[in-house]
Amino acid sequence: MIWVASISMVVLLVAVFCGGCFAVRQGYESAPYKVVHKDGSFELRKYPAMTLVQAAGPVQGDRGNNSFMRLFRFISGSNNNATKIPMTTPVFMNSDGSNTAMAFVMPAKMSPQTTPKPTDDHLSIKEIAPGQFAVYRFTGARSAKSETESLSKLQSWLQTNHITPIEKPIYGYFDPPWTPTFMRRNEVMLRVQEKP
Repeated sequence: MIWVASISMVVLLVAVFCGGCFAVRQGYESAPYKVVHKDGSFELRKYPAMTLVQAAGPVQGDRGNNSFMRLFRFISGSNNNATKIPMTTPVFMNSDGSNTAMAFVMPAKMSPQTTPKPTDDHLSIKEIAPGQFAVYRFTGARSAKSETESLSKLQSWLQTNHITPIEKPIYGYFDPPWTPTFMRRNEVMLRVQEKP
């Protein structure tokens, strides 16, 4: 009977922990979109214009964490208005091998004109134009291998469906680092040519 109770307690603790991780993600505003077509882990989505604050520069050492802290300080009030901005999801990442960029999506009510100006010279405000994106959802820890594999799957799906990508990939990460890797929501996105 003791081992049954122990197993039950472990199951309960895992359920509470997993539910807590999911609740953390659900507690943040997320970039809005409309699903046009769904095929398993693949989706075609329409996104409105999105305002981002971005940290970009050469790949070096612990660049990812450095960029995250710069962006986190920005939304915590290190901007020209000392305005605190709610955290949103996903955190966007892209790289061309020698340079990398990390960006926080601003809440939907904010535009490039109403977003406070960064006081950190390494940060800039940019806007992603509205349009249609093909998206593949995957799990696991962030790594070059997982990004390459997920992009390859998305490109194969696009080819099979005769859809043409027109921009470089963007990776979206939705969960805090303490989320178990098998529960993480990650996505790779490609802007695609819309069919008439």
